[in-house]
Amino acid sequence: MNYKIREIRESEYPILADFLYEAIFIPEGMEKPPKSIIEQPELQVYITDFGKADDWCLVAEVEERIVGAVWVRIMDDYGHIDAETPSFAMALHEEYRHLGIGTALMRAMLQLLKDKGYRQASLSVQKANYAVNMYRKAGFEVGDENEEEYIMICRL
Repeated sequence: MNYKIREIRESEYPILADFLYEAIFIPEGMEKPPKSIIEQPELQVYITDFGKADDWCLVAEVEERIVGAVWVRIMDDYGHIDAETPSFAMALHEEYRHLGIGTALMRAMLQLLKDKGYRQASLSVQKANYAVNMYRKAGFEVGDENEEEYIMICRL
């Protein structure tokens, strides 16, 4: 599949709300929550006022349609480590998953962060999420965990 990875344009920031919803892991057999779930403050932290210092986003395009996004910011989210470590959020539209696009987005963002001088990045992922393996392959290691989630760190 042909796709292009590029930085998001400011005019495209509103699509992050759609990808935030897509990023919610739904265990097999569970129903999707209503889209309004992203209005919760603990989720809004990922997208509110996006575009500040330390906010970076890459998108994947197929035939000029954005099909995936990876974005980071330093925020007090589930994967928060410290005030210098950006936290990841990433999602692809369902029909574009398992094609290598997510891995390419992840690698591109890690390189961008390294080029910008960041020392590490973090994320939070539910243990049952198939993406855990992709994160491990990209260089993330479990730094902490609770009953349901891993907090993973990638040293840059």
